[in-house]
Amino acid sequence: MREHGFEPVPGLPEVLPRGEKLLWQGAPDFRALALHAMHVRALAVYFALLMLLRGQLEWAGGAGLAASVASTTWLAVLGAVCIGIACLFAWMYSRTTLYTITTRRVVIRTGIALDVAINLPFKQIHAAGLRRYRGAGGEIALETLGKRISYILLWPNVRPWRFNQPQAMLRALPDAEAVAAVLSTALAGAQADHGTQSTSAPAPGVAPVSATVAAA
Repeated sequence: MREHGFEPVPGLPEVLPRGEKLLWQGAPDFRALALHAMHVRALAVYFALLMLLRGQLEWAGGAGLAASVASTTWLAVLGAVCIGIACLFAWMYSRTTLYTITTRRVVIRTGIALDVAINLPFKQIHAAGLRRYRGAGGEIALETLGKRISYILLWPNVRPWRFNQPQAMLRALPDAEAVAAVLSTALAGAQADHGTQSTSAPAPGVAPVSATVAAA
């Protein structure tokens, strides 16, 4: 695993300019990333259904119980391999991904074979939405203006199924609500500093994601 020793500041491609302050840094949680980005639970259900269907077909064809169960062995092995690979990817991305919020931008450093740092200045962030997971944690989607972000380059730190207009996403955050509060305050502060805030156009905050947002 690469240690990112070349970074002047962990998670950042360069030292912060004068006047810019680091507000928060964090990484995605491995288990939450496996569940919500790699969909290991859905994979397990999928292969379980395939095994059940295969066993029923064998049983209906006259095979005994032992033979019916044995016929599903290769599906069990294949499912275990797929889930294992998904978990491995989740673990590697949780080790190599670091999210940073400063007083001027959001930075996503990610990548396994190739390190990539995505800079998202606040002036490019049009809206942000918090999606809470059941139990604990959540993720924050960032809707940006200007140049289109590469879906492939950002994955898995991207909102699912938004291929035409990809949205960067801070995924699998154990303390998602606290991070959302930091980001909301920073966005409001940045607008106030640039004199863009008005009574008719409030500063963009981090609001709960609406029901129309695709589940991760």
